[in-house]
Amino acid sequence: MDFYLPIYPWVLGAYLLSALIYLFSLFTRRVTPAKVATWVLAGACVLHALFFLGQWTARGYNPFLRLHDSLSFFALVMAGAYLAFQVRTKTRVLGVFVSPAVFLLMIASSPGVGGTLTAPAILRGGLVCLHAMLAVIGEALFALASAAGLAYLIQDGLLKRRKASRTMKFFPSLRDLDRINHACLLWGFPLLTLGIAAGAIWAGTVWGSPWQWDPKQIWTLAAWLVYAVLLHQRLAIGWKGRRIALLSVAAFMALLTAFLAEKHFFTTLHRFY
Repeated sequence: MDFYLPIYPWVLGAYLLSALIYLFSLFTRRVTPAKVATWVLAGACVLHALFFLGQWTARGYNPFLRLHDSLSFFALVMAGAYLAFQVRTKTRVLGVFVSPAVFLLMIASSPGVGGTLTAPAILRGGLVCLHAMLAVIGEALFALASAAGLAYLIQDGLLKRRKASRTMKFFPSLRDLDRINHACLLWGFPLLTLGIAAGAIWAGTVWGSPWQWDPKQIWTLAAWLVYAVLLHQRLAIGWKGRRIALLSVAAFMALLTAFLAEKHFFTTLHRFY
């Protein structure tokens, strides 16, 4: 058994505990449990980082080649980014959306804990790892932007229906949620762009052309265009608030739908497991 495997149940358990405490905080409308949940989530994130690094060093291959490992890294980035924003903003309630999502992602990644993978020589280069890592980080930030957008829409709806008496003390300000949405789009888009560029360079070297009309390439380019428009409208036109929150949620739902369709209905050159 690989030395890092015993860490996995602790990671999963810590994420589950943080999700349960966040939900308890939501239903009781108390802030103190959310503060505890944040510390539990931070501990889970540290254990998760150790687990992922253990996979990387022990297996000796690019940890982004398999879907299960990529989902694990996606969860780690999402949790870590949320905790980073938590330091600057009072958005503990956002953990109600983030922590359960991270726990479910870890459940989905669990089949990839064991087993071995023989990676072709062309997939062992640093450029492939850089391509996948940057793309996954960008997509994880988009997921966090959609979570902030969803929290914004719920908060805005409560305010408009004047049902925010006690709930208002628990929810973060609309301004803080909008700031997180803005930061995630601002950082996620260039990281995804760099990831796509690294992948194009690698594809041109290996396959002779950076574009292969592969389903994964098509939906990634489509996602890039959607988020390019979203970021342009935010920076150049000044879109913010409810409009950008709604579009962030819709854009990520479209990205998720395309990912699931590509995985289940199409053959792709990006499937190495």
